[in-house]
Amino acid sequence: MAEFLFVFQFILAVIITISVLLQKSSSIGLGAYSGSNESIFGAKGPGGFLAKFTFAVGIVFIINTLALLYLYNKQGSMSLIDSIPLAPVETPSAPIVPIVPADLNNTK
Repeated sequence: MAEFLFVFQFILAVIITISVLLQKSSSIGLGAYSGSNESIFGAKGPGGFLAKFTFAVGIVFIINTLALLYLYNKQGSMSLIDSIPLAPVETPSAPIVPIVPADLNNTK
């Protein structure tokens, strides 16, 4: 499921990019290729339609992003370091202190 949503995310990103580039801007940009006033969009041109279309695709993009966030967070609860098996560590023993007989301690 997550793989499908990930591919869908890329498709949505391409669609949003193209729809934004087709909109008219102050410097015209790629909006010059969107057609004239005598198009299928009516006398106002594609401006209103493209704005609504971009908004709708943007909402779907955000919902898809949240779904991906939920799925990846649910799947990947372990980090990479958690999956590394740890070797048993030997703890060093306490140093052996020689026991000195009581006669040697009381040398006079």
